[in-house]
Amino acid sequence: MIGPAGPGRPAEVVELQIDEVRSASAVEATATVRCILGPVRRGARFTLVGDPAQAVDLQLVRIEAWGSRFVEELDPVHTALVTLRGTGIRLLRSGAPHSGWQSIRGVNPPL
Repeated sequence: MIGPAGPGRPAEVVELQIDEVRSASAVEATATVRCILGPVRRGARFTLVGDPAQAVDLQLVRIEAWGSRFVEELDPVHTALVTLRGTGIRLLRSGAPHSGWQSIRGVNPPL
């Protein structure tokens, strides 16, 4: 378990695979991702990136799927353009066939 999800509730562990980091500043990044473990909801907090895992503190603030439709969650195997904010943005990298794809792991916000 990565962290608490609320009183008496186990954390819902979620994972996104980074395909392409499209833009990044010191505290925000926009990336194309695929949901590996979820569904991942807006507000999810990611605390681990890569393999070996490195600590980050990123929050999922926007999910844009199916063209330009903003959604509240992303189901497994679907892709979307997401915006992440927090510390550790510099650790995010685009995937490539020769180096593999990076994943970020965390938990959904409490319901």
